[in-house]
Amino acid sequence: MLRTATCGDLRITDVNKEVTLCGWVQKTRDLGGMTFIDLRDRYGVTQLTFNSDWNKTLCEQARSVSREFVLQVKGTVIERESKNKNNPTGEIEIKVTELNILNAAITPPFTIEDETDGGDELRMKYRYLDLRRNIVRKNLELRHRMAIETRNYLDKQNFLEVETPVLIKSTPEGARDFVVPSRVHNGSFYALPQSPQTFKQLLMVSGFDRYYQIVKCFRDEDLRADRQPEFTQIDCEMSFVEQEDILQTFEGLVKHLFKTVKGVDISTMPRMSYADAMKYYGNDKPDTRFEMKFVELNDVVKGKDFKVFNDAELVVGICAKGAADYTRKQLDELTEFVKRPQIGATGLVYARYNNDGTIKSSVDKFYTEEDLKKWATAFNAQPGDLMLILAGNEEKTRKALSELRLEMGSRLGLRDRNKFSCLWVIDFPLLEWNENDTNLLESLRGRWVAKHHPFTSPKPEDIALLDSNPGAVRANAYDMVINGVEVGGGSIRIFSKDLQAKMFSVLGFSKEEAQNQFGFLMNAFEFGAPPHGGIAFGFDRLCSLFGGVDSIRDFIAFPKNNAGKDMMIESPSTISDEQLKELGIKLA
Repeated sequence: MLRTATCGDLRITDVNKEVTLCGWVQKTRDLGGMTFIDLRDRYGVTQLTFNSDWNKTLCEQARSVSREFVLQVKGTVIERESKNKNNPTGEIEIKVTELNILNAAITPPFTIEDETDGGDELRMKYRYLDLRRNIVRKNLELRHRMAIETRNYLDKQNFLEVETPVLIKSTPEGARDFVVPSRVHNGSFYALPQSPQTFKQLLMVSGFDRYYQIVKCFRDEDLRADRQPEFTQIDCEMSFVEQEDILQTFEGLVKHLFKTVKGVDISTMPRMSYADAMKYYGNDKPDTRFEMKFVELNDVVKGKDFKVFNDAELVVGICAKGAADYTRKQLDELTEFVKRPQIGATGLVYARYNNDGTIKSSVDKFYTEEDLKKWATAFNAQPGDLMLILAGNEEKTRKALSELRLEMGSRLGLRDRNKFSCLWVIDFPLLEWNENDTNLLESLRGRWVAKHHPFTSPKPEDIALLDSNPGAVRANAYDMVINGVEVGGGSIRIFSKDLQAKMFSVLGFSKEEAQNQFGFLMNAFEFGAPPHGGIAFGFDRLCSLFGGVDSIRDFIAFPKNNAGKDMMIESPSTISDEQLKELGIKLA
């Protein structure tokens, strides 16, 4: 070994010890007769001391190094005169007796410190340098710890880790596949898996009753902060179980992760129906760190001369506790917020419940003080509260109010990253009508698509509705939501060939299409498939949630940017004409 200790090891108890350290130069300080170098590795930073009175040649050599040089030093641990209590090694320094420059370095394009001067694109281009920063390294250490603890928990629950193929068959039932051309079978293509879904179901048919895998998945879809073209799942499946068994098992996993990684006890994990989530929060992944539930006002506000409310399909609002002192400027900002194209509201109505008991609204000309008191009663508002109301098409209005609720939660400091509220959302619709989802293939628009995936079992009591009213069928499905983020989802699976064929039919597959794409699974069901179900957690999302940031990129060693590009290796890239010819591909 080139070193006897790391740059994070040494303490005051090591004084007088002879050591050898290796690492990168964090910074240098030349004080004339003395030179100090902060030496960094992944474990910490240790100060090196050079004194021309001790060794003039060595001191001059120390002055020749600069940031990011790779050094090996030998010396003696001594006590520092000026101690740094913010650094674990801050009570000691190394009196260097030998300095070896293992590799020189050019000046890096940005400072390699927690508070760097490098922008996102620059740091992604030089990601190998960005990974030297403490803040990024700690994110990957957190990811490592979560993977270890996930395996520990699932191993104790008798789960078996099984690897499934990466080159599979394209089955375009959901988001777009990434496809890989075959050289040996010209004109044929593999696909990269969006999930190991069918393989883990086949493992259940095989008798592997408890499977898991921390697995790479791929989806060719629009990108955002919590989405990458390649991502990692904690993928799990169980046989001979019902929904409650799945929920209990994976509540245990999440509680275990919070306890072992964050030191946080999660006592309860309530269940909320999809219908209630949409009614009271406007989305299927509600942030329940704070209340501010929706209040429907149709019965209270209609019948006056205010056309906006009278013509609306839905009038609904929230009560922001303690926000009655919002200024006109702040209220104008909220109005502009809900009118943004991505929110889609046409305007905002507000009413202040003043501390003196009076209520003033933006529509006073249409409503009396007595009318406004009825609003306050509906909201259960108290003096000092602010009522915010939207109106219009039901679906769009709920969506817009959901965004306004989250915005108010942030403004009022109610979305504390150190507070965690977990719940299960259950009883999802089995199907949804896809009008124009650009993440799905064009052939899937204007038809029913699976809310989760086509292997999700309907609630047994709703199966008969598949023929008469598909939109009313509830799925035997569940999502885990933490702080308004969907971190995992799953379902009890269909394990009957006849019911699976029925599901494909409702989704618009012909018998031939279903057999061509999924015949291997349906045929396997004829050989004795057990009742089974499972779940998949977005591992990158879990890591970012535990790390207290929004972007999953910070927890991936080599992520893509928002355009799906790897700026460091310049991927995707073109390939040679010779390669294209071998693959039988002609570019237009």
